[in-house]
Amino acid sequence: MIYCCEEHVEIAIDTIVDDFETFPILNKIDDEKLSTTCEYCQKHAVYMVANA
Repeated sequence: MIYCCEEHVEIAIDTIVDDFETFPILNKIDDEKLSTTCEYCQKHAVYMVANA
């Protein structure tokens, strides 16, 4: 599972595909419920990319 901003969502998708060889699940994060930062930079995470 990777939390990422809009700028890095493509990198997160590619990482899940490369690591797990499956199409990732892309979920938009509700801003009020989670205050997590992007794993590639320090911006606010907008998406959670997971393998299942």
